[in-house]
Amino acid sequence: RGYEVTVENFIRVLTGRLPDSVPRSKRLLTDDRSNVLVYMTGHGGNGFLKFQDSEEISSEELAGAFEQMWGKRRYSQVLYLIDTCQAISLYRNFYSPNILASSSSRVGEDSLSHHVDTRVGVFVIDRWTFFLLEFLERVKADSRATLKDMFAYVKTRDVISTPHVRTDLFPKPLSDVLITDFFGSVRKVEVSSSVVTFAGENQSSTFHERSVLRFTGHAMSYSVGALDTHDEDASGLNTAQSFALWRFGGVAIPAMFMFIFILVGCK
Repeated sequence: RGYEVTVENFIRVLTGRLPDSVPRSKRLLTDDRSNVLVYMTGHGGNGFLKFQDSEEISSEELAGAFEQMWGKRRYSQVLYLIDTCQAISLYRNFYSPNILASSSSRVGEDSLSHHVDTRVGVFVIDRWTFFLLEFLERVKADSRATLKDMFAYVKTRDVISTPHVRTDLFPKPLSDVLITDFFGSVRKVEVSSSVVTFAGENQSSTFHERSVLRFTGHAMSYSVGALDTHDEDASGLNTAQSFALWRFGGVAIPAMFMFIFILVGCK
């Protein structure tokens, strides 16, 4: 956020190369079951995007960061969206598997703004992003709309540049990829009375009684019932409960949805 958004910090977040002092709220807590959405916009040119008007990230650095993510099993699939002048050049060097990339303009083209806020006297959104957002605002959580539908919605005549989608690194056709694979969804749950034990170093927590919510199709479940704690180092119920919630939110759900939005300037 703000001046913390630097090229170094952005790459560190993607690759997980962060000091122990960095809180969980500033980490990308993903694994090889995670779908990751990366959206970037700002001033850019052939092969670079500016950060804070003082530094740039290159297409080579982006490609290297995603390769590190793949090597460290930090994603299952990536959707990379870039809205800037000559945007296609930002992902021309990508080579890691399972990345789907889309851009607002080709090399030699500008990415134009859509409308101005007369109160502050600046343009507030670019045309490609505006029409993507217009489509997404009509999509409901249980929608069967696909990425093919989304990209087809954005027309060259509307954005006054040439949008592009790179699919050669992605294993599935766009018509088989739901919007909700990357933009969130509603999971079906079933009720179970089984007991679930969460275990960690010197610590375990058992949920029992009442009902258990189990994600359909996955083995992990989470109880809304009482909590027994056995923690040699922790100081009581709150610590063990936090641990259980962390296990539920950070590890238990396959295909987690993680989002990175990088807004680094107005054109």
